[in-house]
Amino acid sequence: MNRYLIDRVARHLIQLLVGLVVALILIFLGYLIWQGRHQVTWAFLTTSSEVGLGIRDQLFNSLYLLILTLLLSFPIALGSAIALTIYAKQNIFTHLAQMAIEVLSSLPSIIVGLFGFLFLVLKVGLGFSVLSGAIALTFFNLPILTQSMILALKNVPTSRLEAGISLGVSQWHVLLKVIIPEAIPGIISGIVLSAGRVFGEAAALIYTAGQSAPQLDYHNWNIFSANSFLNPLRPAETLAVHIWKVNTENIGIDADKISRGAIVILVAVVLLFNFLARRLSNYLQQKNGGR
Repeated sequence: MNRYLIDRVARHLIQLLVGLVVALILIFLGYLIWQGRHQVTWAFLTTSSEVGLGIRDQLFNSLYLLILTLLLSFPIALGSAIALTIYAKQNIFTHLAQMAIEVLSSLPSIIVGLFGFLFLVLKVGLGFSVLSGAIALTFFNLPILTQSMILALKNVPTSRLEAGISLGVSQWHVLLKVIIPEAIPGIISGIVLSAGRVFGEAAALIYTAGQSAPQLDYHNWNIFSANSFLNPLRPAETLAVHIWKVNTENIGIDADKISRGAIVILVAVVLLFNFLARRLSNYLQQKNGGR
């Protein structure tokens, strides 16, 4: 058979498969959004589930947990990526560290949740709390974030480091002034994409952050107060957990509507994270390329 014909057939087959995948994703997302479109109102976003049908507290808990998780995981992930990429020599220890990262990234989230329940909730005594959930999500998020940062640092040509050292500049100075700034687009993309994954996580949080959402006082800035929105030791039902709970318990005639509306918001936020990752990456790459 003519090789050019084979090439055209293979190219069209690949395009067909890609189009099929995109179509399935669009159908899936379109169905979810269409089913819950009428439930998404301003009142739905700004009222508490304790006094109405809203998801205000669950949405805030998801964002609060996400911020705490990133604050915990980002410096560890960046330090690990720098150590493995720039400073560490390739030996048995670095291979073991890389293998541990890969193994940890493949763990089911339910295992991370059970670990958090046994160690953080029971052993350490943090109870079902925002802090327990953030630490559990750090274990869940750390491998993926570390791998994305390693990839971003490896994409910077090694000639940058070699040129700086040959000019008598310290390795640390080259790292701060040259390598990390060039790797920032990839680093930010990894952060935003991992944020979307963390935001939609439910299994790990059922056993750590809890399944209750006490009515929060958004005027109470005392982090030691039980109903303060900033208290890291209070239970925190997130949006994903709320969807699971509403569908499981099916309490009330409006449970289906609440679930559909919450799914729309969850999908919209995850899509927003992915959109921001792409836009930020493109902007920073153009900015660095223009220098």
